[in-house]
Amino acid sequence: MTRREAVRGLKDLSEATLSRIENGEINFRRNVGNLRTLLKRYGVHDPELVAQFVELNRDSPGEDWLTQYRSVMPTGMPHFVGLEAEAVAITAYHPTLVYGLLQTERYAKALLECHRPVEDTTADSVKRNLELRMLRKNRVFRPEGRDPARVRVILGETALRIPYGDEDVMREQYQEIIKLTQGDHVSIQLLPNRRGYRSNNDFTILNLGDLPARVQTDNAWGAVSTSDKPREVDRFTRRFDAMVGVALGVEETIEFLQDLTKG
Repeated sequence: MTRREAVRGLKDLSEATLSRIENGEINFRRNVGNLRTLLKRYGVHDPELVAQFVELNRDSPGEDWLTQYRSVMPTGMPHFVGLEAEAVAITAYHPTLVYGLLQTERYAKALLECHRPVEDTTADSVKRNLELRMLRKNRVFRPEGRDPARVRVILGETALRIPYGDEDVMREQYQEIIKLTQGDHVSIQLLPNRRGYRSNNDFTILNLGDLPARVQTDNAWGAVSTSDKPREVDRFTRRFDAMVGVALGVEETIEFLQDLTKG
């Protein structure tokens, strides 16, 4: 069935809107009747299953808070960010930067300002990106009405060695990582610059509970690639698990960060 066939006769539901729904960018919040009609067209008749889909749609995150930031997000990012705060577990690795959800506001601003002249971005773009990053962090670590996600992050040693901002900015960033690690739902490990396996690419895996897991990685063109194919999710999960054995333990990582704060 094509999208044109699927939306035929449905009020306020175009092919473009259905595409955005399929990509997870919006839901049927304004017209649940369209969801019920589509399910019937797709051959879903089990009343219990239909009720589950309607309930999922009701509880799914709205797009309103993201709308104002879509213009500053790379291709593919709005869909990923919309799912991020709904994850029950987040697994991530970054070899050269402090992972976004761990960044302090001052570190994130210094990072964005550093790239601004090369990427030819505006001051307003930096401001909005910074707001978005802090909002994402808050939604993951301090969600409303639900337990925070379990977060496991491996950082390459280089991510902590490359300075953005002055010494105070970096010291604050090290202290923030230490503080986050104190939570029983957060685990952060350092991958030292030594022999052993390491992924060449940064990536994030979202465990979405009853929904398919999704993996995200950045590409060289500034866009974001995501996939919920089990083969790809398993591939990046194996990468993460291989690095766990090479990385420092959580306590060793804290000691390493404490040494950096003194340095």
